Formats: sequence, C-alpha cells, structure tokens
Amino acid sequence: MRGLRFLARLLDFALFYAKEIFLSNLRVAHDTLTPRHHSRPGILAVPLRVRTDLEILLLANLISFTPGTMSLDVSSDRRTLYVHAMFLDDPETVRREIVEQLEGRVLRLVRG
Repeated sequence: MRGLRFLARLLDFALFYAKEIFLSNLRVAHDTLTPRHHSRPGILAVPLRVRTDLEILLLANLISFTPGTMSLDVSSDRRTLYVHAMFLDDPETVRREIVEQLEGRVLRLVRG
C-alpha cells in the first residue's frame, strides 16, 4: 500500500513538472524568437525547507533543468539556495513559486 501511495505522488509530481517544463520552454522560446526581449534576469536567495543532501540536490537540479532558471549555489549553512532567473520581474513571486510549488512538491515526494 505504501508503494502505491509513493507511485501516486511520483505520478502527480511528474505531471506537474512536465507542465512546468512545457510552460517554461514556451516562455523562453517566445522571448528568444521575438524582436523585443521581455527577460529581466537576476539572482535571488530562496530560503530552504529541504535539509538532506538528496532533497537539496533534487530541488537544485529540478530548478536548473527548468528553462529560464539555474541553481547557482547553496549557502554554507544550507538554508539558502541562490537561483538565477531569466524572468525576475517580481522576485517575491518567483521565490514563492519555487518554495510553495516546487520545493513543497519535492518534500511531499521525498518525505511522504
């Protein structure tokens, strides 16, 4: 039964992440192919709830695999992840999306 719950969480995460990849690809492609660029790149600090090496690695790689974002560094106390975002119009919104959507789903996937 526990294995089925994990598979359901994994499927939910995979569908969520596939949608995020698709939408990010569209946004980056649109910005690249149109004459007027809308990107406002920048670096932001994202407070972390993930704690283990696996959780930090998973979150950082998922951010880097998403077009338009790149994980840069983790603070020495492992409580902050520094992320470069191609579209940083509203840093608080980008930070909230990472923390609430992506990190929250990683925690549910890994911790149950």
